[in-house]
Amino acid sequence: MQQSHQYGVVLITAASREEAEAIANTLIAEQLAACVSMMPIHSIYQWQGETHHAEEWQLIVKTDLAKFLILEAKVRELHSYDVPEILALPVLAGSQPYLHWLSNQMGE
Repeated sequence: MQQSHQYGVVLITAASREEAEAIANTLIAEQLAACVSMMPIHSIYQWQGETHHAEEWQLIVKTDLAKFLILEAKVRELHSYDVPEILALPVLAGSQPYLHWLSNQMGE
């Protein structure tokens, strides 16, 4: 069966659980994601020449990458960071029943 979708996982890091939930709820409500998993993480990164340590929330967004540009714009609108992490990774293979469910959740 030929798939016309390019499913992917989008990684987004948020400053707080509240911000992560607001982003996740919006992406689901606007059918830009089928599912968003969230977990607390500890990040170490360089920003403006300094090393930072931060408690953040990682969002793992399951989506159709055809919607990536809209998803990215929505995240940038809602996000508190000047330069939020928004990284798309393609899904190379997946369980057909899960991919079918993903498609149905996104109104496709």
